[in-house]
Amino acid sequence: MGRNKFAQDEIEEIARLLRLKNAGNRARQKLVRHDLRTVYEFNISDFNEPGRAFGEADLQEAIRRGVIQVLDDATIADMKAKRARDKAHDQAERERHAVEAGEMTDWKASARAWEEWEKSQQNGD
Repeated sequence: MGRNKFAQDEIEEIARLLRLKNAGNRARQKLVRHDLRTVYEFNISDFNEPGRAFGEADLQEAIRRGVIQVLDDATIADMKAKRARDKAHDQAERERHAVEAGEMTDWKASARAWEEWEKSQQNGD
């Protein structure tokens, strides 16, 4: 699931991308959907009926129904920062668990060991 809270300028850009998607061929539609997901964390499937095209009018209807909220820029910036912190924390936890389970090498510890070895080689140890 992606976001459902956006700034007004994001809504305008999402609407523009939806117009491009609906006017484009299959390959163009795929690229636009990718941009919507990766740049704006906007997943069409979160808001549309399966098997039905989702366009700018559907976007405006979702806003009118309150399924999509338009918030001020500062709130959106705070929300994005929190999401980034949460993602980084979750990734660090996944890596820690993988290292503990022996599924992954602790590359940070390996890098520290390598740097220590290089220093010892330079000092003639």
